[in-house]
Parts: sequence; structure tokens; C-alpha cells
Amino acid sequence: MTELTSKVCIVGDFAVGKTSVVERFVNNQFSENYLSTVGVKIDTKEIEHSDLGVSHKLVLWDVAGSEHFGHREFAYLRGASGYIYVADGTRPLTLDAALAIQSQIIEKFGPAPSVILINKRDLVGDWQVRDERIDALSANDSPVFRTSAKTGDDVERALLLLGELIIACDLRSD
Repeated sequence: MTELTSKVCIVGDFAVGKTSVVERFVNNQFSENYLSTVGVKIDTKEIEHSDLGVSHKLVLWDVAGSEHFGHREFAYLRGASGYIYVADGTRPLTLDAALAIQSQIIEKFGPAPSVILINKRDLVGDWQVRDERIDALSANDSPVFRTSAKTGDDVERALLLLGELIIACDLRSD
């Protein structure tokens, strides 16, 4: 089995659930306590893609929330194989921020495998990102998922797909 290690950066605005997404994916847990990430928090998760013959270690860099990146944030992103852009479905401006960050990253580092998570799907009564906007985003190069770090809805599916996209990109570059 081929072993692959990939750096994946999780980015988005403040309080969209980036840390909760990582915690759900890595430890299958959720906490109601909000703790703002300062700088970067790093976790890892091993994924077996037996159908691809790859053992894939994702090194997840949870970057502090921001709607615009500066030199420090870009330093954290250097060497990333993929990105997770997270927005809060109850706050449409956070989707604008995630897409602006995506544009900044592509301009600075070029395109890379990525997924867009519109998080907090469990708060359906407060949801404000319209389906039409999400459908329009789906035409983008990054797959879009409506997720809930609280319930786990589509978190693992999104990150497993990102892993497969990174592997495919890595195999193409060999």
C-alpha cells in the first residue's frame, strides 16, 4: 500500500465552525463550547483508501478565522496539498469571505484540490444561504457540501472526497 501525507488547510471567517469540523472528522466529537483559534491548530487523521491502494495521512491545519489573509496566514498555507473552505449557512457574508479567501489563495499559490463546506446545517430554521447560490457554487471547481459539525452531516463524506481529489492530483503529477 502506498503511503501519502498531505497538508490540508481549513480556512474561513470567524466562528463558522472550522475547529468543530476538524474535531468531528478527527475524533467524531462536538463541543458546544466556543474557543477561538489563535494562529493555527494542527491535527492528523489517517484514511485508508483501499480501493486506491493508498494509506493517506491528512495533516489538518486549522487556521484562525479571518475574512482576509495577510502575510502570517499565507505563511501557514505554504505547502498545502488541499483546502477546506468553511462558511456558516446562517451568515451569508461568511460565504463571501470564504470565496474571497479562496481567490486570494489561488492567486498566491495556484489551484489545488478543495471543498467548500457550508456549515451549521443543523440550524435549518436560521439558514440564510439560499439554495440557488449553493447550486451556482456547485458549478465551481470545488465540490460544495451542506454540513453540520454538530450532527456530523456530510463532514466525513466531504473530507474523504477531498482526500481522493488530493490523491488523484498527486498521481497526475508523478
